[in-house]
Amino acid sequence: MSKLNRSVLGILAIGVVIGVAGWGAFNWSLELTNTEQFCISCHEMRDNVYQELQETVHWSNRTGVRATCPDCHVPRDWTHKIIRKIKASNELWHKMLGTIDTPEKFEKHRVELAVSEWQRMKSTNSRECRNCHDFASMDLEKQEERSAERHDPHVWEVLDGKEPTQTCIDCHKGIAHHLPAGWEEAAKAAGL
Repeated sequence: MSKLNRSVLGILAIGVVIGVAGWGAFNWSLELTNTEQFCISCHEMRDNVYQELQETVHWSNRTGVRATCPDCHVPRDWTHKIIRKIKASNELWHKMLGTIDTPEKFEKHRVELAVSEWQRMKSTNSRECRNCHDFASMDLEKQEERSAERHDPHVWEVLDGKEPTQTCIDCHKGIAHHLPAGWEEAAKAAGL
């Protein structure tokens, strides 16, 4: 083997090692920022919406299953997760600007934050909700009568091989956080 071939193989081997290490570091960072601890490391989330989450069925329930911030706000599959993380950089920008760094500022922007999240969920057919909830797996007899009546048509759509005419967020706004003042008008204006 010539000296040139050994040099090329050596450079290629170094490139592979650096690439694997870089990929591992990137994925480690991605997963580190995909934890509830990371989400509530800023007081804007910890002191506002995180407190509200603790008052809901997604926090404490008869089955002991708890949803964390990333369960609802970050897609599981890699491609959609990366897209969401890129969009979240806007949230970090506003963190640095102090856009919602006081309870008063947070409340001032709350309805626009909520509408933005509802639009994201609607555009993905409530993908993150469906990671845990599935119409086809619902036992309507075990649900409260009102819930069963509302879920019934969607369960049958799924069982008939159709897409449901509504998605989770159409009916479940405020399921894990308080609804902001003026939410109905804002949701209607946004076509939600």
